[in-house]
Amino acid sequence: MLTITRKLEFDAGHRIPHHRGACRNMHGHRYVMHITLSGETRKETGLSSEGMLLDFADVKTLAETHLVSHWDHAFLVYEKDIVVRQFLDTLPDHKTVVLDRVPTVENLAQIAFDTLKPLYESVYKDGPTLKRVVLYETPNSWAEVTSPSR
Repeated sequence: MLTITRKLEFDAGHRIPHHRGACRNMHGHRYVMHITLSGETRKETGLSSEGMLLDFADVKTLAETHLVSHWDHAFLVYEKDIVVRQFLDTLPDHKTVVLDRVPTVENLAQIAFDTLKPLYESVYKDGPTLKRVVLYETPNSWAEVTSPSR
């Protein structure tokens, strides 16, 4: 099986409301996301993508359009974190993304995977499939979501 991986980065703030440590405070991260696709290379002669699984620019464009541009320089807040949501609502033109779960790196990686998987599969029919999303919260801490083996 052949895989390719594209790395994307974005900045976002969050907090883990019931955390017993420092993460209960509002703070931010420079997130790094690795998107891994699997499949076969294109065999059609003369195509721009001949010999590629998928052009890395196409991997980036889809992820940027449907996920990264929404999260970049936003505050990712849990829908039940009422105190922070009310505070954010007082800030004019603030970029806030309300999530249905606590914005841990594990949950964010799962949301990214669940968002991107059907997009790659619908846009690139008979093409690559999303195999893995790895989301780094810090250089030493990350979560990984992997597609089950076929």
